[in-house]
Amino acid sequence: MATRRELVEALRARGRSAPPVEKVKTLDELVALTGYHRKHAIRVWQEEASSKEMRARNRLYDEAVRQALTVLWGVGDRVCGKRLKALIPMLDDAVERHGHLDPDPVVRTKILQVSAATIDRVLADARAHIAGKRRRRTGVGPAIRRSIRVRTFAAWRDPPPGLLEIDIVEHCGGPKTDGD
Repeated sequence: MATRRELVEALRARGRSAPPVEKVKTLDELVALTGYHRKHAIRVWQEEASSKEMRARNRLYDEAVRQALTVLWGVGDRVCGKRLKALIPMLDDAVERHGHLDPDPVVRTKILQVSAATIDRVLADARAHIAGKRRRRTGVGPAIRRSIRVRTFAAWRDPPPGLLEIDIVEHCGGPKTDGD
């Protein structure tokens, strides 16, 4: 493979300053020597010349933003990017108040303006790192689901429609029976 690469480099250097007729002959020579398909040879021939001219991307969200988003994502129970985007203003204040995160104003403005898709892209490495370690609870088990009787639309023969059954459950944990 190294010899093909060297051959491509040599022919590229020769064909760069040549007139179009000579470039065609150089390409024919490349196809004959390497066994490449003509279209692939054109792509290989032009590939590195264009990649050297490409400049490095200027990243808007740096490592500080990624770390802050990772902290917010962990505090937000590892929700998806769309939900995290909506939670960021509330979580940012709470996390700062509790001392878990203290970003500078530039990082804070970047965190508040980041899009949901960018959040998913930035957190992709963190998600891949914890792939087998789910923190969020899974659904209710099938045994519990089977034990609870659920009536559908068609199962309302007894009692007939018009009767209302309500279960009142308090989640406050205290003896609150005053009716509020």
